[in-house]
Amino acid sequence: MTFFESLLILMLVAIVLLQVSRRLSVPYPSMLALAGVAVALVPGAPYFALDPEIALALFIAPALLDAAFDFPLNTARRFWLPLVVFALGGVVVTTATVAVAGYVMAGLPIAAAIVLGAIVAPPDAAASTAVLSTMSVPRTTDAILRGESLFNDAAALLIFGAALAVQSAGGLDREVTTHLVLAVPGGILLGWVAALVIRRLSAYVTGTLGGNLLQFVQTFLLWILAEHLELSAVLAIVTFAMTIASTSESLSSARMRVQSYAVWTVVVFVLNVVAFLLMGMQVRDIYADMEVGHFAEALLFSAVIVAIVIATRFALCLAYNRIEAWRARRDGRDEPASTRQAILASWCGMRGLVSLATAYALPADFPERDMVVLTAFSVVIATLVLQGLTLSPLIRWLGLDRRHTSAQELSEMRRRVVKAGIGRLDGETGTEAEKLRAKLTMEHQAFDDPDRAASMDTYRRLVLLFIAGQRTELENLRASYELNVDEYNLLLEEIDWRELSILPEDDRRIEEI
Repeated sequence: MTFFESLLILMLVAIVLLQVSRRLSVPYPSMLALAGVAVALVPGAPYFALDPEIALALFIAPALLDAAFDFPLNTARRFWLPLVVFALGGVVVTTATVAVAGYVMAGLPIAAAIVLGAIVAPPDAAASTAVLSTMSVPRTTDAILRGESLFNDAAALLIFGAALAVQSAGGLDREVTTHLVLAVPGGILLGWVAALVIRRLSAYVTGTLGGNLLQFVQTFLLWILAEHLELSAVLAIVTFAMTIASTSESLSSARMRVQSYAVWTVVVFVLNVVAFLLMGMQVRDIYADMEVGHFAEALLFSAVIVAIVIATRFALCLAYNRIEAWRARRDGRDEPASTRQAILASWCGMRGLVSLATAYALPADFPERDMVVLTAFSVVIATLVLQGLTLSPLIRWLGLDRRHTSAQELSEMRRRVVKAGIGRLDGETGTEAEKLRAKLTMEHQAFDDPDRAASMDTYRRLVLLFIAGQRTELENLRASYELNVDEYNLLLEEIDWRELSILPEDDRRIEEI
């Protein structure tokens, strides 16, 4: 089977899994994990290989940039303490406990054991946010989990790169030490300089297909350039994305953002699909090549690491929560987060793309590589299936499902936004201003007035009726060859935008992601 044929099969599998996960209300990463198991167990499943050296650039760079771009600096400043505790403390503690187990139980060299710890340390927000976005938990919990995932990834990848460099060099000599010391500040500086350059280039390509393409080219080029300069590619990407995001509003158009977000969502999802299925293929080969006795030992070791990873996160989250509660009581403040929120955060420690990609990127001569890869895959599978499939029931059991309250809060925020927009029309006179003010006032009042809401529904029905007439006539013009393809697409896009602007929220969503 050719590479292209295998890739098509993988994409078809992903489409089916999306539909299953949506109908069963199961986070799609959990379905991908089960698909990886199926690939590992089904004889004759499609196979194609990927050079481990490009695995990190291909899988991590876009996912890391996407996460960093969506997490603003002011949010990071607000939640800096829990982010430091979870991103640095959590990753370091988990890496250390796993490394001790790897050194004692599996006989791994200490640097290789640290590599294993860094592989399985960072939780992936994809699975938890897939559930949290539909269940609506407290916003502070949601913000910390999303930010934690970003900074966890960065911290774990730094430890992974450093430990792998030490393992490959056979020890921590002067050359390796110098490289590690310069890699962090050098990566941050490179990311900042690259952001300044891209800010200027973006002005020439924004609003074009070239602008979308540049987003991917710049991401991969920055990662590769950092690798060639022996700097931290992880910090270069994170710094670059956060710097760009801080001024993106002035450099982009609404049209560009809509298209860019849609493209990035699809790309990151496809990378998740390929990573899970590639790992399944590797595990199948490992199972075929490994002796039965050694395979059983590897599975036992994997089970121990899974238990360590879950227990360490529970201990860290609950300890931090109780310490913060004690400090709040001492200072006469309300507790920043309840024990129930700490339990939820503890159970949101699913592993995903970063763990898979780093395991896949291990060199062929890495000590006990097969067992390390199998362990990483086991941790991802166990956490995604066990925790991912039980996350929604846990949220309901803990009483943290805020869907009703969240909908009311969202309506209030919509009301404030519309009111602010209407305020900008003060002082404007004339027929056009009065008509626009009347329409916007109707939208504003429809948020909490049932009679006005009925008027808004009627208005929406009439606009959609108008749009249906437009679409019919546009198709007639196309059928009679009275307009060319470009003219047809332009008019169709204008009609689509008008329809999107009037549709209710539920009809504007893409449900699978």
